[in-house]
Amino acid sequence: MSIFRRSKPADPQPVAPDEADPAEEAVTDEAGAEEVPTAQAASPRPGGPFDVNDVEGREGRLDLGALWVRGVQGMELRLEVEQESQQVNAATAVLGESALQVQAFAAPRSSGLWEDIRAEIARTVQAQGGTAEERTGDLGTELRTRMPSAGPDGRTVFAPATFLGVDGPRWFLRGVLSGRAAIDDAAAAPLLEVFRGLVVVRGGEPMAPRELLPLRLPRDAQPEPEDDESAEGTGIDPFERGPEITEVR
Repeated sequence: MSIFRRSKPADPQPVAPDEADPAEEAVTDEAGAEEVPTAQAASPRPGGPFDVNDVEGREGRLDLGALWVRGVQGMELRLEVEQESQQVNAATAVLGESALQVQAFAAPRSSGLWEDIRAEIARTVQAQGGTAEERTGDLGTELRTRMPSAGPDGRTVFAPATFLGVDGPRWFLRGVLSGRAAIDDAAAAPLLEVFRGLVVVRGGEPMAPRELLPLRLPRDAQPEPEDDESAEGTGIDPFERGPEITEVR
């Protein structure tokens, strides 16, 4: 599995933190621990993604800090690094003409985030002239979107993306399928295997809901340099031009 590091200017956080103080969140967790078990906020995950307490060791997964990732044949792993802080903000698995972006966030003990975040993404897409439609997939409710942009000839084209969300114990995992995987189930299958194989390491420190769980460059791997052409062709922001299939109207 090849690993690429890609620097990028700071962007607004894809999942905005709630207006909550981390210390206050910690007190709330302690006070409500007996009344509202963590399991109530988590989605059933018998086939993954997994919490770190669900597995015995990494089992061949790559340690990125808050996420452990297991690759598939032919996959490239691209890490998005914010230029100023040098913080790894996201990881993207690239396979052929398809990509899967993954990020993990802190979540309240008492409730999940995916339902609210799904609605927020849909409103954002629709406000920009795109479409958003929910459907039930193997991982629960998905959000399928199409974002309009101007093609080379000036005509409007639509870039598809599929948003995945899983509520775990005090964490939320978001995935974004783009490229051919957003419209072709066969192309999506190996990337969904990667998503289901993820392990989330939440940690015990107090964090505000929706705060990004920290990722890091793997200690046991040397990232390969990425040229400008490659970087431009595999952007991980679902609202940027990345690996995509366009539909002309």
